[in-house]
Amino acid sequence: MNVLFAMIPAFFWGTTYAVTQYTLADWPPLLLGALRALPAGLILLAVKPTFPKKENWKPLITIGIVNIAAFFSLIFVMALTLPSAISGVGMISVPVFAMAFHWIFNRTAPSIVQLASGILLVMLAWLLFDPKSIVLSSIGLIAMLAAISCIIFGSSLTKTLGGKIDWWTVLTWQMLVGGIALTLVVLCHVAINPQPYFDVVSSVNTKNLIGLAWITILNTAFSYSLYVWLLQRMSIVDFTFGSIANPIAGIVCGGLLMNELYSIHQYSLMGGMIVVSLLPQLLVTVMKKRRPTQLTLQNK
Repeated sequence: MNVLFAMIPAFFWGTTYAVTQYTLADWPPLLLGALRALPAGLILLAVKPTFPKKENWKPLITIGIVNIAAFFSLIFVMALTLPSAISGVGMISVPVFAMAFHWIFNRTAPSIVQLASGILLVMLAWLLFDPKSIVLSSIGLIAMLAAISCIIFGSSLTKTLGGKIDWWTVLTWQMLVGGIALTLVVLCHVAINPQPYFDVVSSVNTKNLIGLAWITILNTAFSYSLYVWLLQRMSIVDFTFGSIANPIAGIVCGGLLMNELYSIHQYSLMGGMIVVSLLPQLLVTVMKKRRPTQLTLQNK
């Protein structure tokens, strides 16, 4: 049952790209990042007020800038420059980059299954992102790679805080720190180039407000809270099974909202990437379930 709940935040995160293109297409990415992070952080703070200790401010500021300020900005660059299906499917290549990162810097070699899955995922991604079959924005692809780097580096920073700071405090204050940082950057950008922001303010409509509410309340405040709540009740490996809803949401919402249509071959490659990304976790779960059974048989 918890795996079904894990699909909820993953689904909302997967809708970010299509919802942004459909409701907030002309909004500056920096502004969208600030409007997603800061209000969500204030909501989380109101739900459960927590305040960091003095010695915790430095790591929280670092995580807030990497995990929220940089990552949210890059996500919205992707949302405004890449098809939503491609963004959703492309982001599931995070395990490959994480595997390479830990192999190079932490000397942690991947298992044979992880290595094989990573190679297969790269091959499928190479075929899907082939310029001969689909034209993609170079800016969007660079933003995707940068966003993946933020996830890996930010996750490593977060892991070092394990047991030192309450998860809710980390969650709330990285949102607030990231939101404040983005707000300051937005103000600087407004001073340099105010026209895009004036255009947005002068043309705000109901569709824009619905999009902002969806991204701020559902995609961020609600989904991240559910994410934290679930991690207290299930393992990270089990939670990753729910991540299948992320690219599926990107593909479905891209078709429904943006009329993004692809060939059967391209949909097959997307489906293959989703299955391959889940394969290592699936095998680990199966092996864990088989071991108690084998021990029971041996004891008999």
